[in-house]
Amino acid sequence: MESLKFHRILLKLSGEALSGDSGNGIDPHRARDIALRVKEVREMGVDVAIVIGAGNLWRGRVGLELGMDRATADYMGMLATVMNALALMDSLEGLGVWTRVQSAIEMRSVAEPYIRRRAIRHLEKGRVVIFGGGTGNPYFSTDTAAALRAMEIGADVLIKATKVDGVYDCDPKKNPNAVKFDELTYIETLNRRLEVMDSTAISLCMENKLPIMVLNLWDNSALRKALTGEPVGTLVHP
Repeated sequence: MESLKFHRILLKLSGEALSGDSGNGIDPHRARDIALRVKEVREMGVDVAIVIGAGNLWRGRVGLELGMDRATADYMGMLATVMNALALMDSLEGLGVWTRVQSAIEMRSVAEPYIRRRAIRHLEKGRVVIFGGGTGNPYFSTDTAAALRAMEIGADVLIKATKVDGVYDCDPKKNPNAVKFDELTYIETLNRRLEVMDSTAISLCMENKLPIMVLNLWDNSALRKALTGEPVGTLVHP
């Protein structure tokens, strides 16, 4: 068995990770691709918790531009994250990976209410836990929810899974001369206003010394390399 650097992780996924080429909706094939990657990590003996966004189903800023109340728009986004969580749970269990969805907004018919000690117990029993409903409060992003849940469950690292292989000083798709960072401190990330996570999430990780790793989810070897300590992506740490 490979030597592990991290034994418990919080995987932060964007809602778009579940969508097809259109960037909208839920593509069962994409959900299965993610589930296969999570299954591989679980089989390495790593405890896996997941927070997923809602951008494939609902973007609150669109509602705000049309005059919608901010709290209402945020609650709609939280509900959409539960839909994504259920889709990912179905794909995982289809592969034989026992999974539990916990929601910060109570909806007992489809998900467990979020209870920290129960979530930890699920992880100890080898189950993947997907946290839906954000923090349960408006005005907080799923980035912040991911940082908060990572701290609560005692994760060793918060892994931000994206479509690029790390953090750059500018958009590498627009600028071929963009420079990739192998490591960053929290302060550098905040001062440079790099689009790693929102400032609240980064500050929360900084205060609790939780490392953030940004990597390409669609690189078949990236997650495995990250967990065994091989150089991959960008590491944000003290």
